[in-house]
Amino acid sequence: MTTDYDDKGKFFTEIIPKENVPVIIQTATNRIEGLFHARYDNRLKDELNNQVDEQFMAITDAVVYDADGNELYASNFLALNRESIIWLIPQNEEDGENDQGEQE
Repeated sequence: MTTDYDDKGKFFTEIIPKENVPVIIQTATNRIEGLFHARYDNRLKDELNNQVDEQFMAITDAVVYDADGNELYASNFLALNRESIIWLIPQNEEDGENDQGEQE
């Protein structure tokens, strides 16, 4: 990793800060709950669309459920093929909350 500084002391690094967004992902056969890593101030849609050149996306603290809601797998890391995603929502929206945690 390299860190560069400009003449004003501002530093630049190869590390991109991201926030962990709890999400629910539906595939054709399973539901996945876990953490999606998005750049700060990026919408989930933008983050998904900006990485189209990558076939897999990382989900951490993943739990995979079958169609009946039974837990099949739990893992610290899951590489999910983007083509298998039917829909993805932030977990707080499942409960009818908006981004600020307030009821709609």
